[in-house]
Amino acid sequence: MGTQRILSGMRPTGKLHLGHFTGALESWVEQQNQLDETGARVYETCFLIADYHNLTTSLDTSEIYANTLDMLLDWLAAGVDPEKSPLFRQSQVKEHAELFLIFSMLITSSRLERNPTLKEQIRDLNMESLVYGHLGYPVLQAADILLYKGNVVPVGEDQIPHVEITREVARKFNNHFPHPLLGEVFAEPEPKITKFSRLVGLDGKAKMSKSLGNTILLSDGPEEVLKKMRTAVTDTQKIRKNDPGHPEVCTVFSYHKKFTPEEQLCSIESDCRAGSLGCVDCKKLCAANIAQELAPLIEKRRYYEAHMELVKEILLDGEARAKVIAGQTMQEVRAAMRLGETTCSNHL
Repeated sequence: MGTQRILSGMRPTGKLHLGHFTGALESWVEQQNQLDETGARVYETCFLIADYHNLTTSLDTSEIYANTLDMLLDWLAAGVDPEKSPLFRQSQVKEHAELFLIFSMLITSSRLERNPTLKEQIRDLNMESLVYGHLGYPVLQAADILLYKGNVVPVGEDQIPHVEITREVARKFNNHFPHPLLGEVFAEPEPKITKFSRLVGLDGKAKMSKSLGNTILLSDGPEEVLKKMRTAVTDTQKIRKNDPGHPEVCTVFSYHKKFTPEEQLCSIESDCRAGSLGCVDCKKLCAANIAQELAPLIEKRRYYEAHMELVKEILLDGEARAKVIAGQTMQEVRAAMRLGETTCSNHL
């Protein structure tokens, strides 16, 4: 089958939290480093800073560069390797906008309005009106993926409808515009469900979100992690320390399942059910395990914070590499569409 290409990205909203780590970054690093039996990379990975996508929900760009650098620091701290994976801003590769324009001609507004995640986003973001750019968000996402010939799209289950739109757009383009040499310009990418795609927020009511104030940041030290963990929602039926608990409904235990070693996890679960482990002590244990997980990330982040010129160079280098791939794809697109031809077959 050969090496497959993955394009993944995030909007630049600043420092990242544990939800980003479990839902994306861990998978990114794993995919970036995965080798086959011959020692060759299974995936060629490209990581996108989706600053155009930011504009679909906010026109305030005053902090977008600072937020980009903050997010990039967390990517590097988590183990994303810029030597293996170009890291780049969407806005600095103009082919994203060009392909988005072309793809927008291949899909109807009614199809986009049927996107099941659209109403959820409008509700979650408290949007009073829908801008054209937000309606077309999945089309821009399709351009992002297909511009780099992405074969695989790592997503949470809630993003599968967006991948299906990408597949539809690729299919329609190939049908309308067969390439004279290649035949089909785009392969239809397959979704790859992330293993731990959701991490509930400290409030227990939603996934982690900085706008909801229910997060633990990847850059939080041990004291801050413990301070935040103390606010975490637990089993509402466990009122006193000796009351038997129900770990399956406890927010803190959901964190334990991710960050606590298996041998310790079993005793925590049994002690909670038996009423011999109180919520205060349980939170302390969980906070300590999270802080231990974050310690090497924080150390690595500090290194890059002390070498910001290197971080900026990484970004510029990634953008230069991305432009090469994007340019090659757009040459194929224009050839298939016969855009930019200088001779006419009917008037030779």
